[in-house]
Amino acid sequence: MTTLLHQLPCQWSDRAPDSPALVYAGKTLCYGELSQEIHRFAQGILELGLSRGERVAIWLDKRPETVIASFGATAAGGVFVPINPLLKPDQVAYILRDCNVRVLISSPERLTLLDPVLAECHDLRHLVATGTAPSLAAPQAITTWDALGQTAKRAAHRVIDSDMAAILYTSGSTGRPKGVVLSHRNMVAGAKSVASYLQNNADDTLLAALPLSFDAGFSQLTTGFSVGARVVLLNYLLPRDVIKAMEREQVTGLTAVPPLWIQLTQVEWPEAIRTHLRYFANTGGRMPLETLKALRQRVPAAKPFLMYGLTEAFRATYLPPEEVDRRPDSIGKSIPNSEVMVLREDGSPCAPHEPGELVQRGALVAMGYWNDAEKTAERFRPLPGGAAGRESGIVIPEIAVFSGDTVRMDDEGFLYFIGRRDEMIKTSGYRVSPTEVEEVIYGTQLVGECAAFGVEHPTLGQAIVLVVSPPAGRSLEHATLQAECRSRLPAWQVPAHIVIRDGALPRNPNGKIDRKSLSAEFTNFFSDTTQ
Repeated sequence: MTTLLHQLPCQWSDRAPDSPALVYAGKTLCYGELSQEIHRFAQGILELGLSRGERVAIWLDKRPETVIASFGATAAGGVFVPINPLLKPDQVAYILRDCNVRVLISSPERLTLLDPVLAECHDLRHLVATGTAPSLAAPQAITTWDALGQTAKRAAHRVIDSDMAAILYTSGSTGRPKGVVLSHRNMVAGAKSVASYLQNNADDTLLAALPLSFDAGFSQLTTGFSVGARVVLLNYLLPRDVIKAMEREQVTGLTAVPPLWIQLTQVEWPEAIRTHLRYFANTGGRMPLETLKALRQRVPAAKPFLMYGLTEAFRATYLPPEEVDRRPDSIGKSIPNSEVMVLREDGSPCAPHEPGELVQRGALVAMGYWNDAEKTAERFRPLPGGAAGRESGIVIPEIAVFSGDTVRMDDEGFLYFIGRRDEMIKTSGYRVSPTEVEEVIYGTQLVGECAAFGVEHPTLGQAIVLVVSPPAGRSLEHATLQAECRSRLPAWQVPAHIVIRDGALPRNPNGKIDRKSLSAEFTNFFSDTTQ
């Protein structure tokens, strides 16, 4: 029975040891080899003195060492902390200090970049370099990846499924990033749930294109390993790199975020991809309908899965492919072994079509934010009395995650995303969802990417600003787009200011378009222009 995170890949060491598990740069690790490497790493960090529940941080791009260290940390009884490779040294140091990391795994080049700030990381005891150990001024002991696990065997710490397995840090678009604490139960239940509705199997080849520090990115490993599938690691620079990998590796399943899907629809797809791709899945935001249409034209036999989730509960809903034509703007229903409710502020359930807050309960709800009782209490709260599945005789409260997202549910139980409470635009007395505006703009087929957001305005409260980029290889006229906005949107949703920029819009570390950083550029825009 698989109940612990590291058991997902290691369960196949006896059952299918020669089956391919991990592909990177043309080389393959079979499940038997991967299991051996995971246990060797676990022995290595136990020899370094790692105690139960202590944190092991990994600051690497996608490569076998990243995967081995992640699962190996939990096999030893520790907790892994994947750090986005795009973060800067000061940001990395903040995470190392915030969750009291004991062991850091990184490359010699990255450790050299970190050297000036490592002395500030007082709980950090050991550095592990994936190559030759660099010469550092830092006070921590340093060893190499190859030297780990070469001495006498030590027993791993006892672990149960309610223990911590990982701390995933949010992108930190507002203030310092928060560490979401996930248990073994959270991660294993999530893997099994997603694999069940995606119908993953041992014949699948999944392309891991998203960052492994992102829950949806790491999910490619856990869902793949849960069924004995083959997972291909890809660090890409251009959308064409993803297309080439899909063709070369005969990928059967790809999960991505909307900005990547938008870019992928702007390049040619080889015919060979059609013969292998079984499904494509979207997460991390609503996929524009025009993008969905373009993808379905390129791979008509592939099943589209539209998904919604949050790091605090991994995955919440998905729309079955057979429902896409009927309700393409829906985020679907609860995933298996999870329940989603739409509640009013007083905790009572909303009526059909009444907007309310999405609240999720079940095995996927995280353990809270690391060392942050105040923010944890805001987001993780007891279910209100009378909630579905909670009889009055149950004394111990159940903690659910209150998403902060506004949704509505139709008469058939399908959910529709309206917007995040902290991103809703309040203009001229109306509440406007930025995704609603963006959906209309994508529908014009004039833009490659777009982002809408609210900016403080002296008379409107907030004004809508729209930043767009033209499609690849095409130009875009400001007047043309402005005219389309006026013809397609009600007056209060028409952007007060439109900016056209060449190239991709800025991303946060998880690959999503960063509305927060864009809006920061316009903080005093309307107050300045009205003076």
